[in-house]
Amino acid sequence: MHLFLKALQGEGFLPLWLLPAFELRDPARRRYEVPLETPRAGARATATLYGLQFSEDPFGIVVYREATGTVLLNTTVAPLLFADQFLQISTSLLSPFITGLGEHLTSLILNTSWTKITLWNRDMAPVRRSRLGFAPEAGAAGASWQCLSSTRPFKVKGSAGRLPAWPVRWYPFMPPYWGLGFHLCRWGYSSTAITREVVVNMTAARFPLDVQWNDLDYMDAKRDFTFNKKTFKDYPDMVRDFHQSGLRYIMIVDPGISSSGPPGTYKPYDDGLKRGVFIRNATGQPLIGKVWPGPTAFPDFTNPETREWWYDMLKEFHDQVPFDGMWIDMNEPSNFVEGSQQGCPSNNLENPPYVPGVFGGRLQAGTICASSQQYLSSHYNLHSLYGLTEAIASHDALVRIRGTRPFVISRSTFAGHGRYAGHWTGDVWSDWEQLYYSIPEVLLFNLFGVPLVGADICGFASDTTEELCVRWTQLGAFYPFMRNHNDHGNRAHSAGETVARPLFLEFPKDPNTWTVDRQLMWGAELLVTPVLEAGQTKVSGYFPAGTWYSLAGDSTIHSKGQWILLSAPLDTINVHVRAGHILPLQEPAFRTAESRKKGMTLIVALTTDGFARGDLFWDDGESLQTFENGDYTQLLFLAAHGAVLSELLRTRGQADGLLLTAVTVLGVTSAPWRVLANGTPVEDFSYRSDTQVLTVPVSLPMWEPFAITWS
Repeated sequence: MHLFLKALQGEGFLPLWLLPAFELRDPARRRYEVPLETPRAGARATATLYGLQFSEDPFGIVVYREATGTVLLNTTVAPLLFADQFLQISTSLLSPFITGLGEHLTSLILNTSWTKITLWNRDMAPVRRSRLGFAPEAGAAGASWQCLSSTRPFKVKGSAGRLPAWPVRWYPFMPPYWGLGFHLCRWGYSSTAITREVVVNMTAARFPLDVQWNDLDYMDAKRDFTFNKKTFKDYPDMVRDFHQSGLRYIMIVDPGISSSGPPGTYKPYDDGLKRGVFIRNATGQPLIGKVWPGPTAFPDFTNPETREWWYDMLKEFHDQVPFDGMWIDMNEPSNFVEGSQQGCPSNNLENPPYVPGVFGGRLQAGTICASSQQYLSSHYNLHSLYGLTEAIASHDALVRIRGTRPFVISRSTFAGHGRYAGHWTGDVWSDWEQLYYSIPEVLLFNLFGVPLVGADICGFASDTTEELCVRWTQLGAFYPFMRNHNDHGNRAHSAGETVARPLFLEFPKDPNTWTVDRQLMWGAELLVTPVLEAGQTKVSGYFPAGTWYSLAGDSTIHSKGQWILLSAPLDTINVHVRAGHILPLQEPAFRTAESRKKGMTLIVALTTDGFARGDLFWDDGESLQTFENGDYTQLLFLAAHGAVLSELLRTRGQADGLLLTAVTVLGVTSAPWRVLANGTPVEDFSYRSDTQVLTVPVSLPMWEPFAITWS
């Protein structure tokens, strides 16, 4: 379970996942435990910030701040209940500023007025409801819920067992460079001819495009690892042609494997049946549900043999169609019938004494039987891990098949997902409310350790409008994962640490930032203030204390910590650079493969005392474990006393040929009369006294140290 409680006490936010982990175990028998890596203490801390007390009657733990004695966690406020299929732990809330608790359509700060949050992954569109449970969710392995109240205890109820510690060692994977570009998809690109035409139209419209996708349309009868030999007859050639133009390609893959064909007609099912890779029902036979291709069996990705079978199927398909990444969907797992085509047995796993109060109280609604058996345990225990286990299998298969950084986007997630894959936020509606909710969703997933995340730009379901699509595209440029995807039957195609983070992570001592979820920070350097309502040409944004420069360099804000009304015409999204930072930017192109060959510029945002710093990590964009192997170049940039300097912290040749073509310095208070680049005068520099912007055109090799000075 992703547990992000943050208590606001004096110094700011306390992340409770940094508190000591504790386990509850039944000494009489071994119980199922979530099979996730958890950190182990290497040595005792030399000084402690927090204290821990145990209470025997009533049993519980109390965590307090050493300096002030402030109690942060107190589980003695209500009884601990530890029973088979039921666990209750309660703690009083210190404030109403609570965030996290899995993926739900909600603001960044949760409503603590008796809000019940269910964690049980489901296939349903993201919609607001009084009870916030919806899937895809990142939650507990078994069914559970949390109840939040500002005056009553916080409770966790569900399957008894181990409480997994926050997996701080599960660092996010590094996506390929091309994965950070613009992706285009639609359910309804019904042939290779139409898919090719979309790419041509995007180029004609001068709209950058890095990755073209296909939904179910490419498949033969909606079956995995097949393609339609009529409408997609030149499918392999299309993908190769895309590669020739620098374009990448991704297609959808669902976990449900068609089981209805005659024996010998569909290898994925025939081979999977022989190798025993499918989830089994109560009689030991493959559980058969129903998804897009009709009757389907569900691979058990906790089984090592299944992971090998999955690799074999992907390798065989990749030998025909050289795809670059995977889009895994319907992996809650989704099922169009309840449980299975034969229903589910009546037992304590299907009908536990306590069921989260949504979906009619039936765990099998929209998914498979809880009592079905997997390699590691019952599906009851493993349900919300299904998407994660498929992501791991897909990630590992792509590493073996392609030998480069894998790119996997998944709908269903669980703790640790960011180590293997990214996430998109489900089938969102094309409306302004969903545009707003995409911000807290992206921020939360970055907090969950899944930085590669984004919403379907312009919305998935229903028709968009030009204004909404423009505003969504402006914001979507700052989603770490940027994809435009649309349902069939609506618009045809577009004419053309954390990455994203909430303001409170950068400014935890400023109470005004604690509830801001209509803006986002991009790293520590950029503040993005999008328009989220129709018909607006102005937008109000909060600017923490300090100096902020518009990215275009045409205005400066000296804030004391205040809300400011900004001009926002339809062709503009407000982006401000935080003083004290240096941003390396690259000249744009229609493909990231092309832009990587272009020159770099530096945006230097000086503080009032003339200081700024930044760095650049640069590798080949695709190779595995470049950071771990030291196979990268890292540059440090410093600005002070009228100079911008670079220092090579590490170089392995990746930056060879990379040129610095310009430096723009924001906040130069007086007009320079001389500018030097490595001691050579620059004659064509320019300075605007109204905006205090110095622009210096250069041509300097970035694989060598450089110095630019002005006086």
